[in-house]
Amino acid sequence: MKILPRHYIRYKGVNSFFMGLTVGAIFTIYAVLDPSIFSLGGIVLAVGMLVVARYYEKILNLRTFFKISLFVELVMLVLVVWYLAMPYGFATALFVYAGYQLTFMFGSYLVRAETLFLNRRQILSWLDMAKQAGYLAGMLVSWLFYKLLVWIWEIEEHARQVYYLHWLLLFTEIAIIWLLLRSFQAKKRSSDVAVFATSSRKR
Repeated sequence: MKILPRHYIRYKGVNSFFMGLTVGAIFTIYAVLDPSIFSLGGIVLAVGMLVVARYYEKILNLRTFFKISLFVELVMLVLVVWYLAMPYGFATALFVYAGYQLTFMFGSYLVRAETLFLNRRQILSWLDMAKQAGYLAGMLVSWLFYKLLVWIWEIEEHARQVYYLHWLLLFTEIAIIWLLLRSFQAKKRSSDVAVFATSSRKR
């Protein structure tokens, strides 16, 4: 398996756009949660990151990097669909918070892996610029989206605004997963290449 830098940079740009979109939404979603939950969640997150770091020697390879990246994006997709399908309340807020904490456990690992597998300074520079540009664009679009809901449709209730934003998040996350799949390419096995070459000669 190999990573395709150009596609990966696009993937991370749209991924950061998604995160920019969610900046205002999470404060509304988490409003019903008790402050003690955030303390407990922080402890669980720290322990989880320690466990992930403990196994760097085994999981810092390209194939595992792809699987964990895909796992994280699939978790985000489930969270978005869940929020759209289930009524908003304590249970939904807790589920979304737990899901985000689960993905954050792999945050340091993903950054380390990016640096390891995209180990050219120019590529890392483009990657970080794409992340920042995507994040800024996401915050700008979310601000405009909220304003349009008020100005055009007169939707001022925060919970409803966040609900409608999640439709935009849904399509964005689907695009993210598609870009992620295009960012990695499986190498052809030597046996497959040999069979192809033999069949070509017979023709």
